[in-house]
Amino acid sequence: MGGDIRRMQKLVFFVGVAGTGKTTVALKLAERIQAAFLDRDTVGGRFVEKMLEMNGLDVNDRDSDFYKKHLRDLEYDTTKDICIENLAAGQNVFMISPFTAELKNKAWIEEVLAAAGKTHAEVDVKVVAVTLKDMDLQKERIIDRQTERDTWKLEHWDDFKHRVQFVPDIQWEIPESSVLVFDNSGELTEEKVEQLYRFVAGE
Repeated sequence: MGGDIRRMQKLVFFVGVAGTGKTTVALKLAERIQAAFLDRDTVGGRFVEKMLEMNGLDVNDRDSDFYKKHLRDLEYDTTKDICIENLAAGQNVFMISPFTAELKNKAWIEEVLAAAGKTHAEVDVKVVAVTLKDMDLQKERIIDRQTERDTWKLEHWDDFKHRVQFVPDIQWEIPESSVLVFDNSGELTEEKVEQLYRFVAGE
């Protein structure tokens, strides 16, 4: 796997729990690598909030049974479809979201590549699992970013933190060298960004 970034398409997943800085890390790397930038919250957020509101539910609650049953897969599948279109068009793609269920599904990544008419020989699939050292730091990050969708998490923090898995379970058939556990504690220095770049570029 890996290979020359100029010859091989990149499909990079920035995963991890809320508040670890997935989007920040991906944005920093996007300054060096051109890619379609697909944040699942952006892709489906407005539609999900409207549907929750229409059903008399908290627009920020992504933990309700209603969201999980009716809306969760809509968000992820729509993001997946946009990813497939961009891969088929020859673009690099950055995917930002926890992707918890998808990472556990061995067939999911194969379906993405097949639908785009691509193979592992043509697309370098990598996973950056963004983590933090402790839950207190994670809570500080969530508070600092001041987004309404985090309201539920903060109001139910004791419940939320016990369900958090820092490093996701990855069942995809990709080499271990294609998975990077990235500690995003502290400042995101140029040295750290260089480490990320070399990982994604295959250097």
